[in-house]
Amino acid sequence: MKLHHLVLSLLMVASAAAAQTPAPPAPLPTLVKVRDDVYVIQNVNHVVAEIGQNGGNATVLMTSEGVVLIDTKNDRMHDDLVAKVKSLTNQPIKYAVLTHNHADHSGGAAKLQAEGTTLMASVGTRENMVRGNQPGVPTVAYTGSSLIVLGGKEVQLREFRGHTRGDTVVLIPSARVVVAGDLVATPDTIPPIVNYGDGGSWTDLGRALDEVAKLDFDTLIGGHGPPLTKAEFLRYRDRAAAIRERVRALNRERKSQDDITQTLLKEFNWGSGPAAGNIAGMLQELR
Repeated sequence: MKLHHLVLSLLMVASAAAAQTPAPPAPLPTLVKVRDDVYVIQNVNHVVAEIGQNGGNATVLMTSEGVVLIDTKNDRMHDDLVAKVKSLTNQPIKYAVLTHNHADHSGGAAKLQAEGTTLMASVGTRENMVRGNQPGVPTVAYTGSSLIVLGGKEVQLREFRGHTRGDTVVLIPSARVVVAGDLVATPDTIPPIVNYGDGGSWTDLGRALDEVAKLDFDTLIGGHGPPLTKAEFLRYRDRAAAIRERVRALNRERKSQDDITQTLLKEFNWGSGPAAGNIAGMLQELR
């Protein structure tokens, strides 16, 4: 075999081996203190690969009568999630509220349910989980708004359409904390997107973010990434609105999908990765 053919063959073998090498395991999530009684179980690096392995944020509210957990990460992270809660309190996880049906937020629900936790979500989320044949379907569902009171602390639930058709936003008034699920994701993790297959809408996402802005809070915990101040959330809200209205304007000008994508990338650094899959649906919705 000639030398250049041998080198080429070795390179091809090395490339094939590299392609088959599994990604290294992501570092385990960490506990991030938000208030004395509120913690977030949050990924370390906030990259897409880590989100795929470890799921989204899970928020822990501790009370004298038990824990209210908001989102359950994925099935793989169940043992780590429970261990982290136990490192904070000896109280059981009484309730787990699902902000929406996606597995990086709801995948751990079935194991918690088997351990005696009451699962709660909006009717829209419950129906999405039933339709998707997902495990851990909540036994308690609500429409519009609901309330959990545990250990003297209120947990207010409000239903919106945006990322999906059944998003839940949680307000913990005593802590001045809002938990928004994937209606909000810190921009350096995943971009703002809606899931059309689960009934999401960019128009309703804007309305939902405007309603969240009216709530009385200091800190907002999104579905991914570190907590935001209210000022940071308002900037996120305004950027999502600007993206939506730019698409609407470009649509009126009958620009092609490729032209619109390139404009959004140039002006907002938005339109690649998960966002790329949103653009066709946006063109139809915002026509």
